[in-house]
Amino acid sequence: MNDYGELLAKYDRAGPRYTSYPTAPVWRDDFTDEDYAERLRVAAQKRDEPMSLYVHVPYCDALCFFCGCSTVITQRHEKETPYVDRVLAEARLVRETMGNARPVAQHHWGGGTPTFLAPQMIEKLFSGLNELFPVADDAEVSIEVDPRVTTREQLEMLRSLGFNRISMGVQDFDEKVQTTINRVQSFAQTEAVVNTARELGFVSANLDLIYGLPHQTKKSFARTLELFHDLDPDRIACYGYAHVPWLKKHQQVIPEDALPTGSDKLALFQMALESFLGRGYSAIGMDHFAKEEDELSVAVGNGTLHRNFMGYSTHPAEDMVAFGMSSISEIDGAFSQNLKVVTDWEAAVDSNRLPVDRGLVRSDDDERRRRVILDLMCHFQVDFSDHGGADEFSRRYPLELKELQPFIDDKLIRVDDTGIEVTELGRLFVRNICMTFDAYLRHRDKEKPMFSRTV
Repeated sequence: MNDYGELLAKYDRAGPRYTSYPTAPVWRDDFTDEDYAERLRVAAQKRDEPMSLYVHVPYCDALCFFCGCSTVITQRHEKETPYVDRVLAEARLVRETMGNARPVAQHHWGGGTPTFLAPQMIEKLFSGLNELFPVADDAEVSIEVDPRVTTREQLEMLRSLGFNRISMGVQDFDEKVQTTINRVQSFAQTEAVVNTARELGFVSANLDLIYGLPHQTKKSFARTLELFHDLDPDRIACYGYAHVPWLKKHQQVIPEDALPTGSDKLALFQMALESFLGRGYSAIGMDHFAKEEDELSVAVGNGTLHRNFMGYSTHPAEDMVAFGMSSISEIDGAFSQNLKVVTDWEAAVDSNRLPVDRGLVRSDDDERRRRVILDLMCHFQVDFSDHGGADEFSRRYPLELKELQPFIDDKLIRVDDTGIEVTELGRLFVRNICMTFDAYLRHRDKEKPMFSRTV
């Protein structure tokens, strides 16, 4: 890995993951429920265009120390019914505001742990949502589960309702790593859920892996990768651990001297990359892998891959409505995030008000830059003809094109009259390349930590 030493020293710095542009830290507190309502009313006019739907279930039985999600740690399952009732109440508010439903091409539950919910609550929530926002016949209906708490009865209920994809976090199979991050999950537990899902007819079983966790070594990580292949996942998400203890206070218990950094962390990703590609998986965007026959791989080939808050997707639905505390909607050129404290969200829903905390209406410049960043993140290239032509691109982004020169010199990108192409080596640093086109980074307080490391 010594060949990467200078590049790491140069480019391994804090930067966004670009699940959105503009990124969440620059969204505004003066975006209100009325702003969101207006966007919903406009979006409702696009009657035949598909949209996505997301539900956030924040509850977890135990805290994973590495986690950066919006969670509520509790073992009080009596919270299930009032939460489900309020999600459905929020969904009714949104449907009443829109006036009519649009076809749902992607329906996803995340968390937290959605399988915190009992089977009867799962049925109640899905059926209620489907009445308000019917799922299209060919929709992707997916859910994140925790193998430590997910039962066969829950999986049977999910499959009977129409869920066809399932994803689960593994993170690492090494016992020392698992103990340190407070996520002790055996291979047998994970294998049982994967096998049951396949037996029940789920189209895809997807696994999440994290590199850069405390006490990960090349030897231990190689063993985890072998166990991953024993499970034969259809899709793999391989994320770098985002250590942001200033944002997620519980991460302070993770011993920083045990974290692999720099070339050691990159070596782990290189191992994963070589392992997955060597087993016939296709690289999807920045951090996903899929079997060659998978829809994601096909989408890469035909140029239809999309990226949103749910990750990489084959369904380029520009609009997404989201329900539950802290959930994020993307609707008619705007982002809208719900209140992030459960009691605040509950109070807003109980008062028949859209539970908006903050958001942002994208400007024309935001939209153009967003398209450039999406092209880089999804396709590793920018075709100038898709952005008004080479002359127009040069007129809009003269400073950015100048700032790309170091990436050209380091053979991370190629730029000619037709566009920008990210090289194989450059894919490791694609977040840095995208940052060149992020107008908001030029004005942020550089002394205030905000993002995780890019490598």
